[in-house]
Amino acid sequence: MKVVIPAAGLGRRFLPATKSMPKEMLPVVDRPVIHYVVEEAVQAGATDLVIVTGRGKRAVEDYFDHNPDLGNVGEAPELEDLEALTRKVSIFYIRQRMPRGLADAIHCAKHFVANEPFGVLLGDTINVCTPPLLRQLHDRFVALGGKHSIISVETVPDEKVSDYGIVKGREIQPGVFEVEDMVEKPSLENAPSRLGITGAYFLTPGIFPIIEGLPPDSRGEVQLTTALNILAKKEKVYAVTFEGKRYDIGDRGIWLRTNIEFALKHPVLRTAVKDACRELGP
Repeated sequence: MKVVIPAAGLGRRFLPATKSMPKEMLPVVDRPVIHYVVEEAVQAGATDLVIVTGRGKRAVEDYFDHNPDLGNVGEAPELEDLEALTRKVSIFYIRQRMPRGLADAIHCAKHFVANEPFGVLLGDTINVCTPPLLRQLHDRFVALGGKHSIISVETVPDEKVSDYGIVKGREIQPGVFEVEDMVEKPSLENAPSRLGITGAYFLTPGIFPIIEGLPPDSRGEVQLTTALNILAKKEKVYAVTFEGKRYDIGDRGIWLRTNIEFALKHPVLRTAVKDACRELGP
């Protein structure tokens, strides 16, 4: 399985922290967000993955590379999990020359993908799912005929509707919707449903010519939601719910909460975190 990880965003919501550091390198407990994303891809069955980076993202490449200054794994046992992860998958990098949106970032991987269906995981989102979310999407892709793009969705609260691409669809079986329309960040009163696109996809190569024909929007970005909407008018596109939990690390509040939640499950740190929470009080 080939997987594309767009990681070229500017991380404006975390400024000034992300002025010189990729948002994908923000730590969640003891490893950066991008580590969790690559780990999910590998657990889902990825053999080759490409990380689409941009200007100022060299730290992402360096993270998965060997650092001779730290010696071998025996001298730095904290790196064992990372070394084991990088041995399980081939990682490639492509640079998005300008920040032109998610669809453009995915299009940068066109030649890497060639003519195969492929997975997409966002570089700033952690999915904790069993089986892994991307594996769930792949299995749905196969079960639905192996020809149609799949989008992961979840029901979002009313106050969050305007933060998401929202799907309108006909439920053809429990948790599976045939997409009829998609609206990018609608107001609550204009939203066709409460099904928000979560940022994990299993796509067919048919998305590439559509992206190529799309002009940038008013912000200079090419939107994936727009491309998928056009694709859904030409062939079936499915939106599916999933088992598990998603953490949008691009949101500062969720990032902080995720650190606490993950630390409470850490075998070494959980006691210290529990004590700190009790001391700080409500």
